Amino acid sequence: MSAPAEIPDLVARSLDLARQRGFITSTRHETGRLLAALAASRAGTLAELGTGTGVGSAWLSSGARKEARIVSAELDPSLAGDVQQIFADVDNVEIVAGDWSALEEHAPFSLLFVDVREVMEQIDVLANLLEPGGIAVLDDFVPSVHWPPIVDGQVDVVREQWLTDERFAAVELLIDEGASLVIATRR
Repeated sequence: MSAPAEIPDLVARSLDLARQRGFITSTRHETGRLLAALAASRAGTLAELGTGTGVGSAWLSSGARKEARIVSAELDPSLAGDVQQIFADVDNVEIVAGDWSALEEHAPFSLLFVDVREVMEQIDVLANLLEPGGIAVLDDFVPSVHWPPIVDGQVDVVREQWLTDERFAAVELLIDEGASLVIATRR
């Protein structure tokens, strides 16, 4: 069996920026490879809410079809400028300096990657940003063996809401022993 493909150049450059900027965590390679695989199945507009140093957008770009468009919003204008430089030669990626809601004008999305907890709480807004059949990937959950999911002694109401909302067919995936994500497809 062969090993997974090397880290794409844009991902490596985004990870370098993360180290330079002191980001402790970025999108895991396992999550990134999943994003690339899902992006390969999508047409239209793909989005990341919470650019950070652009690692998620880089993974999306590595798998996206040539005709797909990727947009991402970063609140910190200086960081957004640095990420824009990473993607300067990539025609189908746009990094917007601003709040995540600045991406609403680019909707509907066929794939939406969200790794900001406060944004995940906005399920009604996010549901309206997805086209029918659109996929939301929600990152950075702590696995729970209980139902409803319990984290730090409390019900994880955000995860519970996404997994039970009738507008979505949703599943939680274990990424490694300490991390999971939710994939929700808009019905």
